[in-house]
Amino acid sequence: MKLHELSPIPGSTHVAKRKGRGAGSGNGKTAGKGHKGQKARSGGGVRPGFEGGQMPLQRRLPKRGFVNIFSTKYQIVNLGDLNEKFEDGAVIDAEAIIASGLTKKAYDGIKVLANGEVTKNFTIKAAAFSKTAKEMIEKAGGKAEVI
Repeated sequence: MKLHELSPIPGSTHVAKRKGRGAGSGNGKTAGKGHKGQKARSGGGVRPGFEGGQMPLQRRLPKRGFVNIFSTKYQIVNLGDLNEKFEDGAVIDAEAIIASGLTKKAYDGIKVLANGEVTKNFTIKAAAFSKTAKEMIEKAGGKAEVI
């Protein structure tokens, strides 16, 4: 086999349609654009969502809700994950959690939730705890400290 003998697999390539190249091509004269009008012109057509000058749907519908700029955004960590990553008697704070790879950033603080089992006694320092998480930590012999 030589380079000049190579060809694409049959059916893998298509011949490009040559629009506007005479009546014999079946796509001549107006090149599939019909007669006159905005869509027949160069650069013609309307933007997505344009309704012919009628007030568009996104402007007819009312705005809803707001974003509270003063809200606190907690990074959530589950007790089961802490149980896997840390040894018995460890002091766990935001820096330790980030260093362990459980989260990337702490936002406004870390909130500990009660998903999973706790078998080790930890001292956890976090911005918030769920009620169940606090109970589970204390039941296992650890301490839950709110920073």
